[in-house]
Amino acid sequence: MNKLRLMSLFVHVVECGSISKAADKLELSKSVVSSALKQLEQELETCLLKRTTRKQTLTSAGERFYLQCAKMTKQAEMAWLEASEFKQVPAGLLTVTAPHALMRTIILPALTTAFSDFPDVHLNLISDDKHVDIVQQDIDVAVRVGASRDSNLKQRKVGQFCDLLCRARNLSSDLTSTPYIAQHWQTGPIHHLVSHGQDMVEVPFVVKHRSNTVFDVVSLLEMGMGVGVVPDFILKENSKLEAVPDAEPSKVNPIYILHPYHTHLPVAAKIAIEAIEKRIHDTMLCSVE
Repeated sequence: MNKLRLMSLFVHVVECGSISKAADKLELSKSVVSSALKQLEQELETCLLKRTTRKQTLTSAGERFYLQCAKMTKQAEMAWLEASEFKQVPAGLLTVTAPHALMRTIILPALTTAFSDFPDVHLNLISDDKHVDIVQQDIDVAVRVGASRDSNLKQRKVGQFCDLLCRARNLSSDLTSTPYIAQHWQTGPIHHLVSHGQDMVEVPFVVKHRSNTVFDVVSLLEMGMGVGVVPDFILKENSKLEAVPDAEPSKVNPIYILHPYHTHLPVAAKIAIEAIEKRIHDTMLCSVE
């Protein structure tokens, strides 16, 4: 057995308080640890431990030797930890899913920046406003509006955004007679709270146009076709639209990042999550609760 191994076993024997406890911790037989300690003392030609059936104590030489061995063991553990946590160069296929609005505005800018120096990463992007089956579709990272009930997934809230009632800047007609452009998830009667003096009035709207993507809604709004809700982070970047004055935000939407990994998170997925979270933090207007 090499010297470094012998020294490490000696540290464990001292810190565990006995040969048997050290053997249990290291998942070795008691005879292996006992033989190693005997070999160490023979090679050093000195007694390191005084052992009885009830306890063990360090000799003066053993105490000095232990202090040096403990430093060595700690340094070795730090070196191992640093090497195991060192970020390797990401490569391979990375599959990410997100709703259409988040994919174009948040995910794409975040990922293209994060992986610009890693040409061996291949992005597979799935835009879908519905919750894609992460396991079945072999998804590495999912960004969703709303929490998931799947307990097998790791998820964390990373931000939130508000839906604002918007219109073209040159459109200022009476709200009660303005056509409404709805998104696919807006079902049933649609009402918005609008301040009227000291009171909040619930204004009903009749849907005239409908689209399954927020970007089509934005295009219709830009053309002056009516009013509709737009996420605040999209409105922030659009000079053609404005929030309807005095209208309350219609909805606050929490954003979650999910992944299926429970032990080792692949480096590409880790980089993607960090980049997406930073982009959300820098872009979103609603603060995280």
